[in-house]
Amino acid sequence: MRFGSDILKQADVLAGFTEDAPRVTRTYLTPQHRQAGNHLLALMREAGMDAGYDALGNVVGRYLAADPAAPVVMTGSHMDSVRNAGRYDGLFGILTAIACARDLAARGKRLPFTLEVVAFGDEEGVRFGVTLTGSKSMGGGFDPAWLDAKDADGITLREALVAFGGDPDGWRALDRRGKGVVAYVESHIEQGPVLLNEGLPVGVVTAIAGGSRLRAKVTGLAGHAGTVPMGARRDALAAAAEMALAVERIASQTPAGSPAVVGTVGMMSVMPGAINVIPQDVAFTVDVRSAVDGARREAVAAMRESFQATARRRGVGVAADVFYELDAAPCDPALQDALAASIARQRVPVRRLPSGAGHDAMAFPAVCPIAMLFVRCGAGGISHHPDETLTAEDAEIATAVLLDFLEHYVPAPAR
Repeated sequence: MRFGSDILKQADVLAGFTEDAPRVTRTYLTPQHRQAGNHLLALMREAGMDAGYDALGNVVGRYLAADPAAPVVMTGSHMDSVRNAGRYDGLFGILTAIACARDLAARGKRLPFTLEVVAFGDEEGVRFGVTLTGSKSMGGGFDPAWLDAKDADGITLREALVAFGGDPDGWRALDRRGKGVVAYVESHIEQGPVLLNEGLPVGVVTAIAGGSRLRAKVTGLAGHAGTVPMGARRDALAAAAEMALAVERIASQTPAGSPAVVGTVGMMSVMPGAINVIPQDVAFTVDVRSAVDGARREAVAAMRESFQATARRRGVGVAADVFYELDAAPCDPALQDALAASIARQRVPVRRLPSGAGHDAMAFPAVCPIAMLFVRCGAGGISHHPDETLTAEDAEIATAVLLDFLEHYVPAPAR
């Protein structure tokens, strides 16, 4: 086995750089970020790449083309994690790319482009509440207001960058638009069960779903749980529960042949929160995603309309405001076809599927065409969880596909 066993071994090593062992938790600009970054930096250099940290704590390795003026193909993924994470989310995309560079260097083969592998420092947004920080800096979408975001200890992103040895103002120089990048191709575990259920090791991503997030607040009237008749109540929790079911119903009612929509109520708080008091105030969040922006926006509008109808009928107030919106990122058809051809050359059936989860690749459409390769994960497709699994055999196939893609790819002119 050329790649798979070593990739899993390195993922085990990286899992040891955690803030709360034995759980895997690695957030942005922490000592564990530095440990993981240094380990990846060493792997990149051993693989024949020039490598170092950039101003925002991303680790960047470059396997140079023979021609210094050659275009650039970017790949990689994120090295941060959610809390109590698995071992392969993000890290697989970095380790598989390093394995490709190592193989090319061992054979003395240079590509007609410089291969740039990036270990992004912050995709998940756990520490500061800002997602895709590393990749958006390169995709031209970095917002300098993020530098004032604070973690749970009141430390700003700006302060943390300085303590890490980065440069809070260095994000301006990281923008890759107009810098000769011709493609961004990311490998990632699927984080779902489609490939697993179909018995396939890899698949080609067609689009990365866009997302809308809402904060909703329902205002009712508190009262004694034993004395207020059922018909006279203005129960905020009962109304919020009906609204949560409306999210499920509307997201599930996508007509056959239409773009799929998923909706989730992920957080809910109840006040005053006493066992013998009718709830007066309930706050909850809604996450809505689809690979087609129009379908997502229609679902959000239908949900908000349903919330208002429920509120009127139950005599409560409701406000539901969108606080986050990210457009879907379609993958480039030509790059999809190139990945499909590489899969076919491994004698594996080609499966195309959308990604419901967000990825660093979403930050790059303003820079260059994007593509993604999914690799099967086990345990029902679970991710963001310690049970997240990947086999050495699937890691081997996915790395062979990525390497084949790189060796066959003919760069188009840069934008």
